[in-house]
Amino acid sequence: MGQSNLIYLVFGIVLLAAVLLDLGLLSKKGHAVPVRSALWQTALWVGLALAFFAFLLVERGQVTAWEYLSAYLMEWSLSVDNIFVFILIFDSFRIKPIFYGRVLMVGILAAILLRVGFITVGVGLVARWHWVLYIFGVILIYTGVSMFRQKKGNEEDVHEGRPYKLLKRVLPLTDHDGGGKWRITEGGRKKYTTLFVVVLLLAMTDIVFALDSIPAVFGITQEKLVIYTSNIFAVLGLRSLFFLLQGAAARFSRLQQGIAVVLLFVGIKMLAEIWEIHLPAYISLLVILLCLGGAMLLSARRPPTA
Repeated sequence: MGQSNLIYLVFGIVLLAAVLLDLGLLSKKGHAVPVRSALWQTALWVGLALAFFAFLLVERGQVTAWEYLSAYLMEWSLSVDNIFVFILIFDSFRIKPIFYGRVLMVGILAAILLRVGFITVGVGLVARWHWVLYIFGVILIYTGVSMFRQKKGNEEDVHEGRPYKLLKRVLPLTDHDGGGKWRITEGGRKKYTTLFVVVLLLAMTDIVFALDSIPAVFGITQEKLVIYTSNIFAVLGLRSLFFLLQGAAARFSRLQQGIAVVLLFVGIKMLAEIWEIHLPAYISLLVILLCLGGAMLLSARRPPTA
């Protein structure tokens, strides 16, 4: 068995065991997840991601390991921004807390499958046309500038957004959760409940975020192993992170600006390769840590005014 195949095998076994532990032991079906449990689950996913970093350090050396850690940290920070949109969706459809865990897990698993597809396409494009990376760089710079200038509190009502309007046109929908079911019979007709709608919206939301995060990870590395594993670890941690942050979204008022600066840096780094300027992975890691740490510190010192 080749080294890469061995690493993928270890990654798959660890991931399967963690998912079973998360679903079977740490989560109770039909119950809201308390903050303490969410903290333990978040620690589990972060700990596994860091353990995989140590594994890569031994098996593949410092360069691959530091690229993985930089990519994971960047994807994880983008996931935090993703969580705030998830919270908005759940609140908009008035989903009961007892259904949060199941809806999140299905939505996140769907998002992982979609991301794997996006990454596979991206890897193929970059392998065939290297200049695609420069397009990614321009996209990240534009996104970073737009995100930095965007003001919190201007989010569009979910019910007025295009994804929900599209779903209303193509699917028969109800305006309630159907007692926890995905589909019910109402008036002699099969209809989809708000739980099913939210699952689709979570997956659609992640697709939008993937359009930024996947080009960004290509700015850190072009190694498939690193891109796949960092993305999957970050996305699988979304569920526990949601329960941990759902009551504290307003406390991270400056995080958006910190993420925007990270995207700007990665975009500029990608374009700098035109002039044969290559920055080592630890520089990217340092910049990401400084930007996110600074954003957290500013959020703590300058809380949003009511």
